[in-house]
Amino acid sequence: MSWSGRLAELEIELPGVAAPVAAYVPAVRSGSQVFTSGQLPFVSGSLAATGKVGGEVSPEEAKRHARTAMLNALAAVHDLVGIDAVRRVVKVTGYVASSDGFTGQPAVINGASELLGEIFGDAGTHARAAVGVAELPLGAPVEVDLIVEVA
Repeated sequence: MSWSGRLAELEIELPGVAAPVAAYVPAVRSGSQVFTSGQLPFVSGSLAATGKVGGEVSPEEAKRHARTAMLNALAAVHDLVGIDAVRRVVKVTGYVASSDGFTGQPAVINGASELLGEIFGDAGTHARAAVGVAELPLGAPVEVDLIVEVA
């Protein structure tokens, strides 16, 4: 089955590509890899939430926002090369705007990682970093970027 077929089976629709908020492009290809820029949890052009995880944003909410941010990263890949060109997911980096003392970044970024597993199965297994940060652009609670290998 193609990845686009898998998305349809899961009833997941990739969003339009989120417009860059500064001087960069959503994704670039270098050889057999596509690198996305950091993606925020935009929904229909608006940030889904603001605030720090462990404060204004619960870890459960942040996990959902990480999933949304990953959908935006996949949209950037799809716009550049087509989702069916993906051979495997290589690496995910997730950033979590964390309130003082919050240490649950890995569980938050699981929202992004689990989505990749649902879509790509074994090809979605990846290396990852989940990093707590003081602030993210526009006050977003999470940001993710993605590296995939393509045909």
